[in-house]
Amino acid sequence: MIVLGVILLIIGFVASIPVLWSIGIALVVIGLVLAVLGRAGTKVAGRSHWF
Repeated sequence: MIVLGVILLIIGFVASIPVLWSIGIALVVIGLVLAVLGRAGTKVAGRSHWF
């Protein structure tokens, strides 16, 4: 999710599309939150592992 967010940020910046920029920021933030919760051992959406 973080990688997809970064890709959308780059595409949004290069193509000057603010919607992609906003979606990219949201995906990066959500991805970072899920990564931190996963590292802390907290279950996310009822799952303790995402693999």
